Amino acid sequence: MADHINGNSDSPVKLPTIKFTRLFINGEFVDSVSGKTFETIDPRTGGVIARVAEGDKEDVDLAVRAARQAFDDGPWPRMSGAARGRIMMKYADLIDEHKEELAALDAIDAGKLFNQGKALDIPGVANLLRYYAGAADKIHGETLKMSRELQGYTLREPIGVSGHIIPWNFPSSMFFMMSAPALAAGCTMIVKPAEQTPLSALFYADLAYKAGVPAGVLNVITGYGPTAGAAIASHMDIDKVCFTGSTEVGRKIMQAAATSNLKQVSLELGGKSPLLIFDDADVDKAADLALLGILYNKGEICVASSRVFVQEGIYDEFVKKLKEKAKDWVVGDPFDPRSRQGPQVDKQQFDKILSYIEHGKREGATLLTGGKPIGKTGYFIEPTVFTDVKEEMMIATDEIFGPVMSLMKFETIEEAIKKANNTKYGLAAGIVTKNLDVANTVSRSIRAGTIWINCYFGFDRDCSYGGYKMSGFGRHLGLEALHKFLQVKSVVTPIYNSPWL
Repeated sequence: MADHINGNSDSPVKLPTIKFTRLFINGEFVDSVSGKTFETIDPRTGGVIARVAEGDKEDVDLAVRAARQAFDDGPWPRMSGAARGRIMMKYADLIDEHKEELAALDAIDAGKLFNQGKALDIPGVANLLRYYAGAADKIHGETLKMSRELQGYTLREPIGVSGHIIPWNFPSSMFFMMSAPALAAGCTMIVKPAEQTPLSALFYADLAYKAGVPAGVLNVITGYGPTAGAAIASHMDIDKVCFTGSTEVGRKIMQAAATSNLKQVSLELGGKSPLLIFDDADVDKAADLALLGILYNKGEICVASSRVFVQEGIYDEFVKKLKEKAKDWVVGDPFDPRSRQGPQVDKQQFDKILSYIEHGKREGATLLTGGKPIGKTGYFIEPTVFTDVKEEMMIATDEIFGPVMSLMKFETIEEAIKKANNTKYGLAAGIVTKNLDVANTVSRSIRAGTIWINCYFGFDRDCSYGGYKMSGFGRHLGLEALHKFLQVKSVVTPIYNSPWL
């Protein structure tokens, strides 16, 4: 069993005061039209943190009206890219000034590790804003070489009002993976955070306004997916919707977009990512990568390496090393600096993961380590590794979204590629080998949007990522993410008596 810390930590971190619980529309915090609220829960204890305004269709309508006016008549899309960039830089500075408070909000709301949030997640979103602030004045069209007496060029123009439906596993990072490029492009937006993790989104809305983002440009509607989220997806005056979450809900988003105004859609959906470890790998380092790939953020990450394939020559040694390392993995309060894994986000996710573990045992897989909840309060689960897994088992086919690894073996490169591609998903994959030819062959053969060689979670703000197959389409990060908030317009005029075309 993994090491764990019982009870609350002795960390000197002061828990944050909950400052914002109302909807943010047109530069103001307001109650929902219905006056209804819902509870947001601390996954460390299962207790209520606060009651938050429950937005619905009527509130979405108000937010869209504000965003539409800000786009059609307001200054944001009309100011220079450099001017937008300066405001975004100030926004990033304000986030840096409040990084401890924001990291604490994500820790109590999502179970994320506080020190990791303070050191990585929150500074990361500030730097992501700076990246797109620098791109805001570099949005260019092209001059076209026409085949007859015409002059043509293209413009890249902001798409308009965008709706962002963000997940609960990375509430800060996903907020800005969608909002930062949209702001740089000159769009206005409605953001709906997951109902499990609404607190940091409202804080970011307040900081945006303080930084000088005009009223109506960034609106935040807290509420439930089937109501507020559905209203965004089907709204006739939203020009684009971005969604990160399950494939099942992604289908509903596409259907709503199609049956409303045919708005553009970007989807980052489920994953069942393979990690392929070849015989020439350093077994110790490979075991570290495999554990990181499934236990980072308690397995609540779309690109988790939940299927680990090890070549038969090192399989037994790898299993032994992995078991040793898993036992040393510390699960506990996210404010405790010793913790490497906090609680799952809520009871529903906690129960879902445990049910998959039980299903894996019933199907005949062998528990190498873990498999049980930890403690009597909160939603903590032991790091869990299954061996003797067959590819048709549910634990090997379904996205569990928790700290559960399916460990399997292979003989040849061809078999490894076939096993890696034996999934409906295609979000990411990892390769561990010292052989460049193997790395090149396998990376080009796996149908996934991102391939990491001798590393995992190699994210960078300049490196786009997104899915193949049922993992969705559209890209986060990099200039690809900026371009999805822009439309290309072609402008053509006749030319007369030109000495050349």
